Amino acid sequence: MNLNKEFYYPKYWPTWFGIALLRLIATLPFKAGLSLGRAIGFILYYLIPKRRRVTEANIKHCFPELTEEEQAQFVKDVFLNNGIGVIETAWAYWGNRKTLKQRTEFLGFNLIDDALKENRGIILLGAHYSHLDLGGLLFSFQGAPLVSMYREHNNPLMEKIIFSGRDSFSTPVERKKLRELVRLLKKNQVVWYGPDQDLGRKNSVFVPFFGKTAATVTATTKMVRFNNSPILALYQRRKEDDSGYIVEIAKVEGFPSGDELEDAEIMNRAIEAGVRKAPTQYMWVHKRFKTQPESDQALYKANNC
Repeated sequence: MNLNKEFYYPKYWPTWFGIALLRLIATLPFKAGLSLGRAIGFILYYLIPKRRRVTEANIKHCFPELTEEEQAQFVKDVFLNNGIGVIETAWAYWGNRKTLKQRTEFLGFNLIDDALKENRGIILLGAHYSHLDLGGLLFSFQGAPLVSMYREHNNPLMEKIIFSGRDSFSTPVERKKLRELVRLLKKNQVVWYGPDQDLGRKNSVFVPFFGKTAATVTATTKMVRFNNSPILALYQRRKEDDSGYIVEIAKVEGFPSGDELEDAEIMNRAIEAGVRKAPTQYMWVHKRFKTQPESDQALYKANNC
């Protein structure tokens, strides 16, 4: 990895310290890493109240059937899992891959094999789980050629580190480079895309997500059209007993439907199905419902976020 001389200037020293700490953490045994991650999550719960309020608003919005006590515990569990996600990112980049593979159960990968036989690439419908990058690494253990779409980091040094980490198990492509995406689909690559974040009104439609109106990008439909590529869903979760992970491939029935609005609904239902398998391992810390047909940010303003 080639680094610019400016990355050694004092302004990047805190970043270097964080990277060194993560590389050290990556050497921790599995159960010790999970314990440290939960401790980090416990601290973050109190350290970043704004994100805590966003999470509280999301959980109250999407899970009204839960009691106040259950919702409060849900929020705490989200932060514990996000803390573990810090450790899991370190493992994804620098961890013991043999150990991680041994701890992973793979389900439905025959769907990947069958779809690749069509020689048109695959759109892999993902979501922003707390163990996002680790899921990509675990997927790669099955040998399919993975392309990971991402947004460039604002910190140039972190961008280099993240790119290098993802490059070790996939082909990272910045999400705006559509020509590169089409080229890789035509080479029969598996392209991971997570369309479950609110990117505003442009190129979005309003459809339900967990029963609530959410701005949902239509890019997935367009990507499928690029090469008439099949679409499959990627579900990933840590096992309840903390013994390892499950990486599951599932069909996305009825996609594409011929209508972008209906496609967005199908896509959100598929993502929701995966999230419900381990709901507190999803990144509820994001403002998923900030763009609305009538009043943007209404949910988060009402909750002082």
